[in-house]
Amino acid sequence: MSPRRNRAKGAGFSGQSAEDDRSGRYGGWQSTESWHDEEWNVRHVAGASAQGKAYRCPGCDQLIPDGVPHVVAWPEHAGVDDRRHWHKACWNAKDRRTTRVQRSRNAPRF
Repeated sequence: MSPRRNRAKGAGFSGQSAEDDRSGRYGGWQSTESWHDEEWNVRHVAGASAQGKAYRCPGCDQLIPDGVPHVVAWPEHAGVDDRRHWHKACWNAKDRRTTRVQRSRNAPRF
């Protein structure tokens, strides 16, 4: 018995190369956005693909637990070391955030 066909007969090669596949191996999609006068590659990672490691979000300085959907962003002309993992909400609010001053627990709040 032959396997079931999931596409209509006559549907052949779609014409897209592997480089055109924006979904990638992480179950999300990739786009380019402009931020701070620079082009950024932004990859949306699905929760099921985010297995094995927890990351710290640079937007809120909180951990992104294992298995949570998030965004990976890096400058277009940068290397692998410059990738940062963000919560989706933190990446969307990046223009509304100010720089966070890190204080010790005993520092005065004024």
